[in-house]
Amino acid sequence: MAGVPHGADTVGVEEEFLLVDMASGRTAVRADAVLAGVQDTVLTKFHGELASTQVEAATGPCTSVADLGEALREARRTLAKVAGELGLELISRGTPMKPSLQPIVSHDHPRFRRVLDTYAGVVEHYEACGCHVHVGVPDRETGVRVLNHVRPWLPTLLALSANSPDNGYASWRMVQQSRFPGSGVPPVFTSAAEYDACVARMVACGTLVDRAQSFWLARLSPKLPTVEFRVADAARTVDDAVLQAALSRALVHTACLGDESPPVRDDVCAAAVWTASRYGLDGAAVDPWRECRVPATALLEALLEHVTPALKARGELSLVHDLVDQRV
Repeated sequence: MAGVPHGADTVGVEEEFLLVDMASGRTAVRADAVLAGVQDTVLTKFHGELASTQVEAATGPCTSVADLGEALREARRTLAKVAGELGLELISRGTPMKPSLQPIVSHDHPRFRRVLDTYAGVVEHYEACGCHVHVGVPDRETGVRVLNHVRPWLPTLLALSANSPDNGYASWRMVQQSRFPGSGVPPVFTSAAEYDACVARMVACGTLVDRAQSFWLARLSPKLPTVEFRVADAARTVDDAVLQAALSRALVHTACLGDESPPVRDDVCAAAVWTASRYGLDGAAVDPWRECRVPATALLEALLEHVTPALKARGELSLVHDLVDQRV
């Protein structure tokens, strides 16, 4: 895409899944057994999660959303086949309908042990699954500019993805995630150094386990040259995951081209996240610039308009509109 810096062209997705016992309908502590039956591929790696009732499939960087979609489909087929042989169903949903009655956090993994010791009851029965999108950026300074740009749009991505209805909320996962310190839209940063200092400060204060951890809905990856969007619920379908990936990359490209959004208040962003988790696309949303309620679909239309040039440049505009039509 003309004008986009080198390194800002790739996209990858991490999908988290629940393992559900077919007989009881409850999530099952069987991640180790499932992972023992799958092998990594050139495009996809399989991992365990904090909860032993979950598994993750992470694609490598893709330039084509068609290739990304195929990698996601193959990963789902692979995991579902092994799970089925073990009497389990692979479920892509933000939170379980019937949680496990057993402890779900691994006590053997040293880092997971530290997480459990730090957050105690918040994680003891935390079975939340997300669809995380990594978009390549050329450097961390560009990544910080991207984070500042995408802040107002994160609630709309959440509303579009909402896939964990419970207790009257479209995304109960986001309600559960809000209990972690620092969860929500990231602050505005002036530089990568300021970003790193903020993370280090939270580690020093004891609210983060280490510098590789943060609970912001978008962040700089601690390991990869990417901006990581962590806002979306687990995708119901591969098409939903592809839609999140395409929109996230289009937002990054728009930011790289220098299109700056007007500043928005932190408290209004927090209100927008809560409203998106409450209603999804089926009710009100908070316009972060006008600071009032509007229909959620109006902000989705505004998002599509905002990233139209980036989508057109990649030849993805029609695809994204088709996928949005399927979702709404």
